Order: sequence, then C-alpha cells, then structure tokens
Amino acid sequence: MTDTSTQSGPMLAADGTPLKKSLARALRLQKMRALALIAPLLIFVLVSFVIPIGSMLFRSVENGSVAETLPLTVAELQNWDATSGELPDEALYAAFTTDMVAAIEAKKHTRLGSRLNYEHTGMSSLFRKSGRQIKKLDPAADAPFKDKIIDIDKKWGDVETWQVIKTHSVKYTNGYFLNAIDMQRTVEGAKAQPEDKQILIKLFQRTLFMSMVITVSCILLGYPVAWLLANLPARTANVLMILVLLPFWTSLLVRTSAWKVMLQQQGVINEVLVWLGIVADDARLVMINNQLGTIIAMTHILLPFMILPMYSVMQTIKPTYLRAAKSMGATNWTAFWRVYFPLSVPGIGAGSILVFILSIGYYITPEIVGGTKGVFISNRIAYHISSSLNWGLAAALGTILLAVVLVLYWAYDKIVGIDNVKLG
Repeated sequence: MTDTSTQSGPMLAADGTPLKKSLARALRLQKMRALALIAPLLIFVLVSFVIPIGSMLFRSVENGSVAETLPLTVAELQNWDATSGELPDEALYAAFTTDMVAAIEAKKHTRLGSRLNYEHTGMSSLFRKSGRQIKKLDPAADAPFKDKIIDIDKKWGDVETWQVIKTHSVKYTNGYFLNAIDMQRTVEGAKAQPEDKQILIKLFQRTLFMSMVITVSCILLGYPVAWLLANLPARTANVLMILVLLPFWTSLLVRTSAWKVMLQQQGVINEVLVWLGIVADDARLVMINNQLGTIIAMTHILLPFMILPMYSVMQTIKPTYLRAAKSMGATNWTAFWRVYFPLSVPGIGAGSILVFILSIGYYITPEIVGGTKGVFISNRIAYHISSSLNWGLAAALGTILLAVVLVLYWAYDKIVGIDNVKLG
C-alpha cells in the first residue's frame, strides 16, 4: 500500500519558489528596510563622532613633517651615532643643504621649524633665520657645506641640534604622549621635563579632583530639589520645574559672566556679607580666579543635569512603599534611608555620570572664572589648538582624557553596574 501523505521535493511558496528561498529573500528585504531607516543616524555618528576621534588618535602619533621635508638628511642621520658627542660629517651637511634649498623654495622650512620648536625651544627661529642664507647656496657648486652652514648659525655646529632632528625624524612617534605626561623624547630614551615645564600632570589631577567635587556638590544640592519635585502637588511642582529649567533659557556665556561679577571682591556676594557683618570690609573673600570660583559657577551650570535624572527616577517610587515601612515600625529617617534612598540610587548614578563627564571637558567657565588656578586640562587643549598650534600634543591630551573617562566608566560599571543607571 502506497503512503500518499508524504510529498517528494521541497515545500513551495504561493509563487512556486522554494519556501526556504522565499523566506530568506523576505528576511533580506526586511533587513534592508531597517538599514535604510537607520542609515542617516549611522552616517551622522560616523561623520560627527567616529571620524573625528579616529583623526585625533592618528594625529597624536603622526610625525611625518621631518622626514617629508628633509628626506636626504634623515637618511644620512641613520648613519650618525647621536650619542657619540661628535658632529655629523660633510655628507650630512651636503644632504641638509639640498633638502633646505628645496624646502625654502616650497616654503616648508618654517613649518618644520615650528614642529621642532615644540620639542626644543629656539628651533623655529633657527630655521627661519638660516633659511635666508641657505637659499643662496648652490647644492651642486658650493661644496663643502659643513663650515658654511655652521658660519650661518653656530647652532648648526651644536650636537644637540642634530640630536633633536634625528630623535623626531620618525614617521610615527610617542613624543606627543610623553609631552602630555610631562616627559620628553630624547636620543637616550624618555626623560622627565624640566620642573618649570611640568604642569600637565597637575592639570589632569586638578581636572579630576574638581570634577569630582562639582559632581558631589550637584548631588547634595540637587537631591532635595528632585525630592520636592517628585512629592509636591503637580501645580507647585510645575512651577519649581520651570525654575530648574530657567537657566537653559539663558546663554552659558551670560551665566558665567554673571558669576564673574557676583564673585568679585567688590561683587554682590561680598557686599552682602559685609553688609550683614559676616565678613570685614578689609577681609573680603577671594572667590574669583581660583578653584572655588570654578566649582561654584560650574555647580550652578550643571545642577539641572543632576536634578532631571534624579527627578525622573523619584517619580517612579510609589509613596505606598514608605507607608508600608512606617506601618512596620520604621521611623521617617529609617524609611527614607532603607527604602526610598536605595530606590533613588539609579537616578543619582545617571546624574553623576552625566555631570562628571560634562565637567571634565568643560572649557568656557573655567576660562572665565578660574584664572590660572582654576582652569582644566580642556583649557590647555584649547590653547594648543588655537594658540600654539601644537595639534599633536592637543590630540594626545584629548586621547588621554578620553581614556581616563572610559576607565572611570568601566570602574563604575564594575562597582555599581551600568544596568542600574536609569533616566526614568
């Protein structure tokens, strides 16, 4: 007897194609539609986030200017023992003359001098002044060149000058990162910078410390406000929420400038304290151009970023939890500390991460009210980008700052758990 319930061959869809093939095609179309929907966001993230960070990482190690401007000189420097204490031979000076004449015609020698000046003071003026005389030399007819180059400027007869050029002639360098931690690259290896130039490590420490203080200040000031917003009647809470959001309607520059006026020794705060008799007129508080001024101004500016996450979490805490705790004999303080506070911790965590990351990279407020004692590492990065034009060092500082934030983020995840962070 034949079993008619079994079928031979694959199952077919309504259009006659194999069912497995039809399902695979439908799944591909679904994925393509989903990709098309998120493509604008992916392009935006790529252009505004991934590419700039990648460019920063590359610029922090890229160092091709010396080898590109002085290719023959760099080749000759490989045969010179920089630790011998002796000057290079005639072949190197001849190669250097040929390279410099070409660089002067292309107007690249001043740029090279600026690059080397980041590592050794005086190199910029050396290349600029020497260029006026070297361009008169003929690489094919004026040999020998060693004495002529040294006569142009005696620094070309200094072993240290050629050591600097050789040390920084590599295509990729760790020199920027060494400079970022108050060290320098030399022919003998990494060495500490002179004491009068060791400021970047202190700036990193100051940035982390002050960011932590600002975060704690925002928690202490923001928690009661968030609790009031979550527990007051809706009408009153809405008015209070408007007051919390009011700073967002004012320019950051205006708010910072207002604090600069208020914190001065002749400012509003000191005048009120003198009027109340709390502070003597000849002993007014110094609250500007220091760390205190930066902490006060930035706490005010970043406070809403702490209040909003805590408020959104506190809104989800039901009052019945506290009533249940009190019905079991708990006091108001015990009910708050053992029941309410643990439930609000996710909001504190979200606000702390937000405020800390924002404060660690702040620039304009420390620049205006911080003076020389209250600035952050971000102000130094801005200086190297806009003033000294040492973009490699700025990129290295930015990379280290990014790494510090990622490490702290990882530590927070291990200790508290990033899954416990909520925004509501």
